[in-house]
Amino acid sequence: MAATEAGPGRVAIVTGGGSGIGRAAALALLDGGWRVAVAGRRVDALQQTVQHAPERALAVPTDMTDPASVEALFAATVKAFGRVDLLFNNAGIGLPAAPLEDMAIADWKRVVDTNLNGMFYGIQQAFRVMKSQQPRGGRIINNGSISAHAPRPHSIAYTATKHAVTGLTKTAALDGRRYDIAVGQIDIGNALTDLAARMAKGVPQANGEIAVEPLMDAKVVGDSILYMANLPLEANVLFHTVMATKMPFVGRG
Repeated sequence: MAATEAGPGRVAIVTGGGSGIGRAAALALLDGGWRVAVAGRRVDALQQTVQHAPERALAVPTDMTDPASVEALFAATVKAFGRVDLLFNNAGIGLPAAPLEDMAIADWKRVVDTNLNGMFYGIQQAFRVMKSQQPRGGRIINNGSISAHAPRPHSIAYTATKHAVTGLTKTAALDGRRYDIAVGQIDIGNALTDLAARMAKGVPQANGEIAVEPLMDAKVVGDSILYMANLPLEANVLFHTVMATKMPFVGRG
C-alpha cells in the first residue's frame, strides 16, 4: 500500500532534532507537509533546524531525562498546533568505547537515563495526549539501532539500552491498540552524521581488527521515517531496518 500524503494539521514531535538523525527526520517531515515541534537541549541547533520551514516548525528546548520537561514539550506542541499525530522518539547518547569493567557508574546511569528513561517519558506523554485528542490516536516511532540486535565491542551501556527500546516498542505497540496508537521502531546502521563519522576512519570489529565501514546519507533515514509516519493508522511498520548496504552487520562477529 502506498503511503498517504500528510493531511492538513498533521503534527509531529521530533526529539534530538537539532542534529544528525533527528534533524534529517524533521527536515523530511517538514518537506512532506507536516508541522513539526523540534526538541533538544541546544537552542542554537534547534533554531537551525526550524529555519528550514519556520512557518510550520517550533523549537522547544527539552531535557528528555526530566519528566516535567517532556510534559512541557507536549503541552507546548498542543498549544501551538492543537494536537500530536507523531512522536519520533529519537534522543539518545553513547559513550566512547571502553572495557565495561572500567566504566564509571555515573556514565552508565547517564546513558540509561537518556536512552531508556527518556524514551519512556516520551511514550508516556504521547499516550496521554493521543488517547484523549479528537480524532483519537497517533503514531510513535522509536529510534532503536543496529545495536538493538547485535553489539559492538565495548558498548554495553548503549547496547543494553537499545535492546530495552525494543521491549518498549513491543509493549507500547500492544498497549496502544485500544487507543488507535501505532508504535514502531526504526533500526539504523551507519548513517552519515557527526556521531557516525568515525566509521569512515576505522572502528573496532568483533575480531579485534580496526576496519573502515561504509556509510549512507542520513536523508535516506529521514525518508524512511516519513514513509512510516505517512501510513494510515490501520497499518504499522513494527520494525524497520535501514542500513548502509555493505556495512558489517549481517554476519557480524
